Amino acid sequence: MTVVLFVILAALVFEYINGFHDTANSIATVVSTRALSPRAAICLAAACNLFGALIGVAVAKTIGSGIVDAHSVTLGTIAAALLGAIFWNLLTWYVGLPSSSSHALIGGLCGAALATARGDWGVLKWDILNPVTGHAEGLWPKVILPMLLSPAAGFILGFIMMMAILVLCQKMRPSLANRIFGKGQWVSAAYMALSHGMNDAQKTMGIIALALFTATSGGVFEQLPRWLHFLRTPAFDVALWVKITCALTMAAGTAAGGWRIIRTLGHKMVKMQPVHGFAAETASATIIQIASHWGIPVSTTHVISSSIMGMGCAKRFRSVKWGVVEQMVWAWIFTLPVCGVFSYCMYRLFGWLGIG
Repeated sequence: MTVVLFVILAALVFEYINGFHDTANSIATVVSTRALSPRAAICLAAACNLFGALIGVAVAKTIGSGIVDAHSVTLGTIAAALLGAIFWNLLTWYVGLPSSSSHALIGGLCGAALATARGDWGVLKWDILNPVTGHAEGLWPKVILPMLLSPAAGFILGFIMMMAILVLCQKMRPSLANRIFGKGQWVSAAYMALSHGMNDAQKTMGIIALALFTATSGGVFEQLPRWLHFLRTPAFDVALWVKITCALTMAAGTAAGGWRIIRTLGHKMVKMQPVHGFAAETASATIIQIASHWGIPVSTTHVISSSIMGMGCAKRFRSVKWGVVEQMVWAWIFTLPVCGVFSYCMYRLFGWLGIG
């Protein structure tokens, strides 16, 4: 029971860190253009993250049962995966690099599952067809392919939206455009934060549901007192209390802010006005909404960053600071393997200590 509580606590710590680590995804542009004050932007993001987290469970089910074989997972597996993701999130936050919390968690889960299965790659679900829904599941269709396509989609849609706005508003006075799109950014920032909650908060929901399912299958909850029976999860499902707890934790983390990453996304990559922030936020939020509907755990960091790049290229190719972009891309590349190796080693350490 102690291990179960540790895993749930670690999952909530990850969710809290995810909140302040990825706050920049939804408010960097609205803060950098001064359409909202930092305090107001954070309050808006926290509220919308909260509501978004309560909408749907498609992404949670993908994380909990669509990436690795749930029957081969132990509580030690989940603990190692969470510790790997937490390590990477804190490291990249400290240096101010926008990295993917989603891929950190997925990489950690894959590495820990491989360690649990003693190197049997069959524990990873690569490409399977769900007999109930008829949809493809697994790492290739739900993680790797979207990891490649979503930044490209963000770049293209950000570019198209910015070009369309420039054509439609070419005769508008800059001062009037800034006022209109400054107000419009309130809506686009809320849309982005809602989308972020729908996708990112659900990942931790899936991990907690997987931990409860694993503990129930392993007989950990056999002697539970009646008032703790809500922990029993005989079939993989995301309970309402899990949704609410994760939503509130992410909202609290969001309220803490993530100023290091906000400076990178909002100031260092492209100089923005409200019209540019509106285009980038709307483009990225639309892509994340579509992914959430199909249960695809995309990186909100990758999508908003690439949307900002696309918007910047629509202004002028040289307006994007490509040196900063290069640093971000290297962080993206290393996220999955670094978290996988770290979590693999953590599980091995657990085994040496007799945990899990």
